Amino acid sequence: MLLWLLLLALGPAGVRPDWLSIDLQRYAYEGDRVVVRCSGEDNGKIRRLMYYKDGSRIATYSSASSYTISNARPSDSGSYYCKTDRQKFLFIDVTEESSSRRLTVQELFPAPSLTVSSLHPIEENSVTLSCDTRLPSDRSWTQLQYSLFRDGHTIKSQSSSNFWTLALWKEDSGNYWCEAMTASRSVSKRSRQSNIQVHRIPVSGALLETQPQGGQAVEGKMLVFVCSVAEGTGETTFSWHRADTGESLGSKSQRSRRSELEIPDVRESHAGGYYCTAENTHSPIRSEVLNITVKIPASHPVLTISAPEAQAFIGDTVELHCEDKRAHPPVLYSFYHNNVSLGNISVPSGGRASFSLSLTREHFGNYSCEADNGLGAQRSEEVALNVTDPPPKTRLVNGAHRCEGRVEVQQAGRWGTVCDDGWDMKDVAVVCRELGCGAAKHTPAGMLYPPMAEETQPVFIQVALCNGTEEALAECEQVETFDCEHDEDAGAVCEDV
Repeated sequence: MLLWLLLLALGPAGVRPDWLSIDLQRYAYEGDRVVVRCSGEDNGKIRRLMYYKDGSRIATYSSASSYTISNARPSDSGSYYCKTDRQKFLFIDVTEESSSRRLTVQELFPAPSLTVSSLHPIEENSVTLSCDTRLPSDRSWTQLQYSLFRDGHTIKSQSSSNFWTLALWKEDSGNYWCEAMTASRSVSKRSRQSNIQVHRIPVSGALLETQPQGGQAVEGKMLVFVCSVAEGTGETTFSWHRADTGESLGSKSQRSRRSELEIPDVRESHAGGYYCTAENTHSPIRSEVLNITVKIPASHPVLTISAPEAQAFIGDTVELHCEDKRAHPPVLYSFYHNNVSLGNISVPSGGRASFSLSLTREHFGNYSCEADNGLGAQRSEEVALNVTDPPPKTRLVNGAHRCEGRVEVQQAGRWGTVCDDGWDMKDVAVVCRELGCGAAKHTPAGMLYPPMAEETQPVFIQVALCNGTEEALAECEQVETFDCEHDEDAGAVCEDV
């Protein structure tokens, strides 16, 4: 009886299809987490649990445990089942096998396609690129991120937008592709490459201009050379040159159809012809020559007065001279007396201007002038002019004091004597008044005041017919000399004040 029981225990193991069961979803999408779970009636009796896919073992565990596909792929599709060794008696194990379950992993989205608005764009024109794919309706809520690449380099990083508008340059030519990726990065797919060749338009129509316009520069101010082209794309190299020497003033490379070169402090030596060149391929083009004229603004002019040592007398005529040797013509000169305008004179050829004054006592004071050629007026230093009463044209010489002596008068810059014919106290009174002396006292002969006048000295008045009220001897009626010699020269004595 014992033997029979032992043989029964050691006989063929009885497999129960319902002892081990498998739990597996039928469908999943790329990137999903899929759990394959096998369990027995009594998991504590499981000594070894093995998972199979399409007949091949894929995992083995020493106890009850699930098999997890953390990031499902279409290659994970197939038929899954499991086997287990369980303890049946104290020292006897039996093998149980589950039924099989089919898993189908579906594509979450197809590989994107890169659509380009133009594979042969012109530089600076906008190009639109879109990365197109689609999600299944039951996964439309899935967030995708898109990236754009060129020749292995990232052009646009991850963004929820699947299209880009770019202004491409020739150096941006190359192979482009895009990538679509889930936010969890579990699924990522790239498009095929698209070759984009960007074309460049050669420069043409070079033109050189200036600011200020017209090639008119002002000494000491800024001059800006502006080089531009009518057409041309991409990076353009602009260069500026003097036409007479070919000297290069500088160059700039930039993505623009115009560029500027500044001369911050213009000098007279900058006058002359200039041109610029522009190139964005291998053949530079040249502008026409532009002539630069440098205008010299007025500097501080110099004022001079014709009166010796700025000393003049009432009744004199003096000239004010204003000169600016460097100012670019035409120049407007203005004259001032004590900062009050006297008048303006325009000089078309520059140089200097003169202003005449017939002096009165009111002309005493400070004078200045101003030069203005439209680039800013400049004022001269002030010059003082002293205007006084003219000196007497009558004098008494060789006397004991200034109010006594031989009478002499001035005509045409020469001093001569007066004959004593008819010479009386009325005549002496006029002489005393003219010299600012006291009352008339005597009419002495001129010979009393030696030495006598030289023979070469003229006798200007034969007879003075004064009535005694005149302010000066020159105001009296006179008879010109006809037979008077120096032994008849007249004298006068006045009180010395």
